[in-house]
Amino acid sequence: MAGHSKFKNIQYRKGAQDKKRAGLFSKLSKEITVAAKLGSPDPDQNARLRSAIQLAKASSFPKENIDRAIKKSLDKDTVNYDQMRYEGFGPAGTSIIVEALTDNRNRTASNVRSSFQKFGGSLGETGSVSHAFKHFGFLKFNKDVATEDEFFNFSIENGAEDCFVEEDEYEAVCLPDTMSKFYDLLAAKYGEPVSSGFQWRPDVLVKVDGDKLKSLINLINELDSDEDVQQIFSNFEASDEELSRIA
Repeated sequence: MAGHSKFKNIQYRKGAQDKKRAGLFSKLSKEITVAAKLGSPDPDQNARLRSAIQLAKASSFPKENIDRAIKKSLDKDTVNYDQMRYEGFGPAGTSIIVEALTDNRNRTASNVRSSFQKFGGSLGETGSVSHAFKHFGFLKFNKDVATEDEFFNFSIENGAEDCFVEEDEYEAVCLPDTMSKFYDLLAAKYGEPVSSGFQWRPDVLVKVDGDKLKSLINLINELDSDEDVQQIFSNFEASDEELSRIA
């Protein structure tokens, strides 16, 4: 079941620039609040919240802001956000999944549709592309926690669907509804992961280059600039050279 991660399923997020930091922090705060509200405000009992806090810390999100976002989940007057998933087709026949948290479905749907159309894509119906992806929870650990065989064997024996090797990390994936237990088992063995969360992995990759790739990256960046959009997944594959050329 072990293998090497070959897909470039890039999740585009804001960079560290001051102009973009406010947008990223807003998304992180929203995800923490929603995760705490849907589950337990105790991250030890809530894998989604733990993952959100991990990402926030990695993005230099202040601890007091994390605490404030969790406390906000207990406030009865806090705005309720709907979890939405949009599916569509990008340039070169690529598939795109957009996950959002919104307090206004009509606004978000209109913005997402407009972004797809602007860059030669089209918004599809629910299920139009997700059938070609698999939804997983994931945990990533530095390679120094164990040998490859040890990590893979322990992960598989404790519920991993698959394991992958990256440059400096191991990655274990599990079914979403087993994430909390799986997280506890691996964290007890190897300590807290470098990163964790939920992702959509494509079954088949589509190679994209040239102008089509440029349009696709522009589409993804446009979607990511929307304050309601939390994560973006696609099945495109491109060389590092091509990506750096249009960066």
